[in-house]
Amino acid sequence: MPPLLHLIALGNLVIGSSAFVVSGIVDLIASGLDVSMAAAGQAMSAYALATAVLAPMMLVATGHWPRRRALLFALALFTAGNALAAVATNLGLLYAGRMLMGLGSMFTPIGAGIVLAAVAPARRGQALSLAFLGVSLSYVVGVPLGAWVGRQHGWQAALWLMTVASTAMTLLAAWRVPADITAPGASFQGMGAVLRQPHVRAALAVTLLYFTAIFTAFSYIAPLIRALVPEGGLGVSWTLTAFGLSGVAGTLLGGVAADRLGPWRTMLVLLAVLVLMQALLPLTAGHPGWMLTVLVTWGCAGFGLMAPQQARLAQMAPQHAPLLLSLNASMLYVGTALGAAIGGVAVMQVGLVHLTWIAVPFGIAAWLLLRFEPTP
Repeated sequence: MPPLLHLIALGNLVIGSSAFVVSGIVDLIASGLDVSMAAAGQAMSAYALATAVLAPMMLVATGHWPRRRALLFALALFTAGNALAAVATNLGLLYAGRMLMGLGSMFTPIGAGIVLAAVAPARRGQALSLAFLGVSLSYVVGVPLGAWVGRQHGWQAALWLMTVASTAMTLLAAWRVPADITAPGASFQGMGAVLRQPHVRAALAVTLLYFTAIFTAFSYIAPLIRALVPEGGLGVSWTLTAFGLSGVAGTLLGGVAADRLGPWRTMLVLLAVLVLMQALLPLTAGHPGWMLTVLVTWGCAGFGLMAPQQARLAQMAPQHAPLLLSLNASMLYVGTALGAAIGGVAVMQVGLVHLTWIAVPFGIAAWLLLRFEPTP
């Protein structure tokens, strides 16, 4: 495996922790800014939409830059956005900071492109699973820690913690990433070429649908856990930690399964498990053990989808792999934004306990599209 793989995984840990910490403190943000929980939850949408729309454009604009410069630029933008969100005194500043963070999230596809350029095709699944292990670990370390800090010292303290982490990551990357590192960059011509292929568009739509399914509920995971088990259980922070650990396991297993069974088959199984767990979760209300079992199985399946999908896209157009991974990240965050928006409406209409039932149709649609997607 390439020597920079661990640094890229660490960067993804910081990116993921900062991006998703809002889900663990959304109620604190709402009370602190005196807004509704649905409005506070749209901080996730602001980040997601910026990642989906602005990050690919910036990735293309910096496609001719040396990869080290592009990585450091992305981290600097991300750190600045974290700091702006931490000092926000109103929703406008909070959203602006989150959008700047979304622009800096192009670190992830740049890093994935470096990994793909350095490994053989037969090992791409495992390499990508290790690179994206940082995202899974963010649910074990960053999100629960942020939730704990937020509840002990206020939501802005949690965001300052993320600012410090992203600053440290920028300094570490400046020290450890060599100037001569090479990997293909993105271009507008390449973007047009890949988007003209029906099977590529279908694959990207699968990402959009399954992330919509996941984030319809996950954007409100902390209040959802409290609604399912008001008393007893592990508590929000420990439950989020268990969910994150299941995501780590799922990320690793998904990469191994993708290399051994094939990405397509792996994804069909994991999507089916995801849909089933989201259908079952409301039925566990008042039963901490069952709730935890279903939640961690959901986490394992949901995170397990990431590496197989990345490997599938890299197989479709190897020469445009970094661009495809960026477009996939766009669909991921469009799905995140849609999920947060749909979840915000659903919380007001059906309540928290039944929130995952609103997500189930999107998971079913993703499974059907994957099963019957066009062939090249």
